[in-house]
Amino acid sequence: MSVSLGEPVPDFTATATGDTTVTLSELKGQQVVIFFYPKASTPGCTTEGGDFRDRKEIFDAANTLIFGVSRDGIRAQENFKAKQGFNFTLISDKDESVCRLFDVIKPKKLYGKEHLGIERSTFLIDADGKLAREWRGVKVKGHAQEVLEAAQALHDG
Repeated sequence: MSVSLGEPVPDFTATATGDTTVTLSELKGQQVVIFFYPKASTPGCTTEGGDFRDRKEIFDAANTLIFGVSRDGIRAQENFKAKQGFNFTLISDKDESVCRLFDVIKPKKLYGKEHLGIERSTFLIDADGKLAREWRGVKVKGHAQEVLEAAQALHDG
């Protein structure tokens, strides 16, 4: 099962920072941004997370929650969040269940070797739990602002 634009996103529960779990169905009534990043504490992921962090108050005003997701363990996620001062929740998806639901595990090349990794991707879910927008193969520069503008437009109707 995978997500499709305009369709309800299947429910999931995942381990998250702050000794919590995130269950999508419990977030109904709020818009949700889920951004997938390859690895905690790497330069691109740090920049992307910082861009979302710096816009969080504006996302809040648009009734939009932010969640970052990677395959890193919960300790790595907690350290990443603390070191960068992230003001949103990070999800540890070691079993790749959330990654596979959103179909973000893709073949990647590193130093000429192919491996499976997370394709930087972001999803905007509306307050009814339907997938409103998706961005795949994301370039970090300007991305958080683009997602913010989409969240504001969706919120304003």
